[in-house]
Amino acid sequence: MQIRVGFEMSYECPQPTPMILALSVHHSRAADLLRPDQLVTQPPVPISAYRDLFGNWCSRLVAPRGGLTIRSDTVIFDPGLPDPVWPQLAQMPVEQLPESSLVYLLGSRYCETDVLSAMAWQRFGHVPGGWQRVQAICDFVHRHIQFGYQHARRTRTALDAYNEQRGVCRDFAHLAIALCRCMNIPARYCTGYLGDIGTRPDPGPMDFAAWFEAYLDGGWYTFDARNNTPRIGRVLMARGRDACDVALASTFGPNTLQRFRVWTDEIVLA
Repeated sequence: MQIRVGFEMSYECPQPTPMILALSVHHSRAADLLRPDQLVTQPPVPISAYRDLFGNWCSRLVAPRGGLTIRSDTVIFDPGLPDPVWPQLAQMPVEQLPESSLVYLLGSRYCETDVLSAMAWQRFGHVPGGWQRVQAICDFVHRHIQFGYQHARRTRTALDAYNEQRGVCRDFAHLAIALCRCMNIPARYCTGYLGDIGTRPDPGPMDFAAWFEAYLDGGWYTFDARNNTPRIGRVLMARGRDACDVALASTFGPNTLQRFRVWTDEIVLA
């Protein structure tokens, strides 16, 4: 299938404001792009790109004083298959994990493994390690947190989400990631596009989505504590330890986000 994905974000800045953007389709999906994934600004400003420490494509620009609109609109090929499920996958002992995965065992800005560890072992210590344990964590988080866009708060951590029992998709991901790490399973945060393909349409506004990947049996596998069911048409943009590493836009000066719109739609071919 073909999926049209894109966004439009408009800012008002009282002074020239440098920005770092993590808004490009991940390089692992570059071969699937059916037209260029390019950032376009109005008014036009110079944009440079680089690969960050996690392998994500990032862009740099300086927003001029006044208004700036940033937009992207592309089409990507997707096999149209749901997220794979591999319940037989085992958990690897920490001493056998590759060095590249170890950073995803540690606490991070939004994932306080130190204060959640005792609770995690109490709840999940009896569950067989591997896929079953990660799925048990997703089941718990899915039941524990009430989803609502009105609950969005960018400072909410995994511990806050556990205590407050409410949040948006990033909060589901942060709590599940933290609990996986507490159980010695490397887990990393993912952000990207996820539409309503193959499921009942969500009446809420379209937004970017957050999910996570867990390292099992020598590979990274997709999990989604918010939806907690295999989905079709995920388009990865960036990965990191948590949302701090993959902020859509990091701005270095005062600004106001005036407009925010995201689309991800299946293209029905004749």
